[in-house]
Amino acid sequence: MRAVKHEERALWRETMRGVTPLRSIPAEESLAAAKPPPRETKTRRAPDAPPPPAASRAGAKPIGSLDRRTAARLKRGTIPIEARLDLHGMTQAEAHDALTRFIARAQKHGSRTVLIVTGKSGVLHGAVPRWLGEGDNRARILATRRAHAQHGGDGALYLMLRRSR
Repeated sequence: MRAVKHEERALWRETMRGVTPLRSIPAEESLAAAKPPPRETKTRRAPDAPPPPAASRAGAKPIGSLDRRTAARLKRGTIPIEARLDLHGMTQAEAHDALTRFIARAQKHGSRTVLIVTGKSGVLHGAVPRWLGEGDNRARILATRRAHAQHGGDGALYLMLRRSR
């Protein structure tokens, strides 16, 4: 929190000049009461950061690791989309099952870049990223990125799939 400047304090006093307080408190005292307590000078231990997500298999990179060129091409929307899945109108159970089957099938057929359309809001928009980080899906995915506006923007995700072995 930053300190209140002298000009701001003067402006506040000028603004509140005609206001009658509910109970009588001197203006300087009320400003002093609003100040946060002084910070401790002792060093505090920073809270432990959550551990990075464990890779689902040895040597696997976490979701999100791409070379700069590929990441830039995804951001611009210039990488060709090899397969698409639109989850609109599906229940959570249907969408979860369809997503898992789609990713497995796309990887099996050698697709590298796929598009998942979730919609810009709703339950699926929040659930799909969670499902992508689970079990077999996580092992199949190299990276995920928000789609370019031409492919759905906030309502869609690009997935870069690992090569099948």
